[in-house]
Amino acid sequence: MALGMARKLRIQYPGAIYHVTLRGVEQRQLFTDDMDRSRLVDRLAVAVEACGVRLYVFCLMDNHVHLLLETPQANLSAFMHKLATAYTVYFNRRHRRAGHLTQGRYGAEPVQGDEYLRRLSRYLHLNPVHMGAWAKAAVAERRQYLQRYPWSSYRGYAGLAKPWGFVDEGPLLAMTGVAPRQQRREYRRFVEMGLATSDEELQKLLGGHRWGIGDAAFQARIRALHSEIAIGVRRPEDVSFRRVEPQVDVAAVLGAVAQVFGRQVAELRRRQYGCVARAVAALLLGRLSGMNQRDVASYLGVGTGSAVCRMLRRLSEQLTEDAVLRQKLARVQAMLAKEPQPGQTAKLSIIKG
Repeated sequence: MALGMARKLRIQYPGAIYHVTLRGVEQRQLFTDDMDRSRLVDRLAVAVEACGVRLYVFCLMDNHVHLLLETPQANLSAFMHKLATAYTVYFNRRHRRAGHLTQGRYGAEPVQGDEYLRRLSRYLHLNPVHMGAWAKAAVAERRQYLQRYPWSSYRGYAGLAKPWGFVDEGPLLAMTGVAPRQQRREYRRFVEMGLATSDEELQKLLGGHRWGIGDAAFQARIRALHSEIAIGVRRPEDVSFRRVEPQVDVAAVLGAVAQVFGRQVAELRRRQYGCVARAVAALLLGRLSGMNQRDVASYLGVGTGSAVCRMLRRLSEQLTEDAVLRQKLARVQAMLAKEPQPGQTAKLSIIKG
């Protein structure tokens, strides 16, 4: 298959991670002032919660936006449509204009997890100082500008500002490999190390791959998926690549969590602060049952999708330190993996651009 066709076909599958770019039409600016930027961020938060997306990184530039995100429900197209449409309607009304605001379809490159995800997050967070006049400024000046830049997720990660509630920081912070109280400082060190070096390697990371951002095996799998869709094959994707389990009935999830943690199912649906079992239930309802954070909040009586996000962030930190908790989570997942729900398999779809 030619590269041009690969760029036009976008695979959607549960658990897929993407580097998404949204650009202004004809390279025009997407934002005229901070009011516009603030509205885009607000619309982004709404779309994340409504679509159950895990947003890891965002960075707003003058004429484009970078997002690094995961789609547990294989719904990238719906998420981006919701975000772009809402912002375009606002922008056109405010500035008394009509027509398209963004340049055709958004760009979406599949991304391998772990180290590729980590390195890409650094590149995206450094974007404000790798562009324009700042690219030639002294390192100290670039560092100061980066640490003050308010329109990305970096200041939250680095402990320089309150974290954005709709950004899922847990996975990237856990990759620092240090204790939770040191993770923000370590992530800040990792990102700012890139200020003193050229971004040539990271540009190669983005532009040197034909079939996504990852190693040769990952790209081969993406290419195989494109080929299957192109010739009309609809067989399920390999489980090790899919990265998610078949959807499981919500009652089964709560039953397994209750059994392993020694709780009653009814307790898991009652509001109580600091209950680890409820946090594990929230995690698995999203991961295995396809529920978004808003639905999880309603089902467990948590309050809001943002509250679920905070609950899962605390759980991620606890899992890093608590080996017993990790063992319990593994036991619950093993119980649920033995009897997947009939007729509920992971979705694999194509987005034609």
